Amino acid sequence: MKKISILLLTFICLSCGDNSNDLTVKTHVKGLKKGTVYLKKVEDTTLVTVDSIVINGNSSFELHSKLESPEMFYIDLDKNSTEQDRIGFFADRGVTEINTTLKNFVYDAKIKGSKQQEVLEKYKALISKINNRDLDIIKEKFEAQIAKDTTKLLELQKEENSTIKRKYLYTVNFAIQNKDSEVAPFLALSEIYNARLDLLDTINKSLTPKVKDSKYGKELNDFIETIKSAEK
Repeated sequence: MKKISILLLTFICLSCGDNSNDLTVKTHVKGLKKGTVYLKKVEDTTLVTVDSIVINGNSSFELHSKLESPEMFYIDLDKNSTEQDRIGFFADRGVTEINTTLKNFVYDAKIKGSKQQEVLEKYKALISKINNRDLDIIKEKFEAQIAKDTTKLLELQKEENSTIKRKYLYTVNFAIQNKDSEVAPFLALSEIYNARLDLLDTINKSLTPKVKDSKYGKELNDFIETIKSAEK
């Protein structure tokens, strides 16, 4: 009996050890009474559901996933929702807390969890000025086309090209400065994947061994090697 108890205790301890590697997403959506919430991530370029929960009156709930290395996850209120309608967050092992509202599901989202999420939010805050100017340029180009103002169009086109270069160079510098974060290769793959190969390679070579061995570190290296092979 004593041996059985010891074996049972060992099994419980091992089980607890396995669960400690899981991702738990504690979520509260103010105003959400009914519906299904989905936790998703990208696997082989496809967005797949890794967990879901049916809501019936309780706006606080948990979602879970296995996690080998830090990566991006997404929360959807609709199985077929668009990118603009889902909350994206960078998760690591442990607990991530998300508080938001049903009315402004994406824009009201407050995310607390991984160090990678903090780095990603820092990048988004600093790059938002460039992105906002991009939107203004698109609007001004449309107005110039209607007015048939070719001079204005040329000026805006030059500014647009300059803005794109600024975004690429800023992203490269940010990634290098955060070479010890899995956010660095993620940004290279998601924000500037069509940048010059030497820029992507610069980021890749700067990554720490731990980040190189992560999901996005491996994907970035494979992506660069594929481009190099195609250019031979």
